[in-house]
Amino acid sequence: MSGAKTVLITGGSRGIGAAAARRFAAAGYRVAVNYCRSEAQARALAEELGGIAVQADVSDPEQVRRMVDNVLDKFCQLDILICNAGVAQQKLFTDLTDGDWRRMFAVNVDGVFYTVRAVLPHMIHRKAGRIVTVSSMWGQVGGSCEAAYSASKAAVIGLTKALAKELGPSGIAVNCVAPGFIDTGMNAALTQEDREALRLETPLETIGTPEDVAESLFFLASDAARFLTGQVIAPNGGLVI
Repeated sequence: MSGAKTVLITGGSRGIGAAAARRFAAAGYRVAVNYCRSEAQARALAEELGGIAVQADVSDPEQVRRMVDNVLDKFCQLDILICNAGVAQQKLFTDLTDGDWRRMFAVNVDGVFYTVRAVLPHMIHRKAGRIVTVSSMWGQVGGSCEAAYSASKAAVIGLTKALAKELGPSGIAVNCVAPGFIDTGMNAALTQEDREALRLETPLETIGTPEDVAESLFFLASDAARFLTGQVIAPNGGLVI
């Protein structure tokens, strides 16, 4: 395992993040699972995978700095960063509060900014690295009653493309995954009728799984994506084309 690569996955204790952690671990990567509050889940997953659990609220730059330092202290290198931590909210635009808006951007956008900023000195020094951000189909086309979420995820796409241009000369590729409707806890509040309507609206007539998204994340971090940067891959079953 001494030659293994290391991946840090924010929001890695459950859902898409946990599926990604298992996918990377299965391929021999050393995995650092970030969590904010789900300590028991994160530690259990890290133990299962032989990795480590690292706590940080990604909206807090000091916590993010300590998290990255902890990963580097443990593994001495960081090859891949998966910026997966995020929050969602369904609400009429006219009902959104200042707090709703700021919290959405604090986690979904500032969290990416802080985490990428913390890992970059290490990656630039090594002239190597892969960064994969997680947006959403609503970041591509916008979603009714999800204005704040859509805006924050659109910002992630813009940041990804800008970073790809800036960091390419340093040997760092930056890409994005924009999932469609995925069967995760974030969507647990939807009724069975709503889920069935979404399934039928999807050209492939199926609902995505966290593992589907994990495969896209893994691909973009792998050598198979050597010539890809600044791209958005959208595992959405054709719901947004």
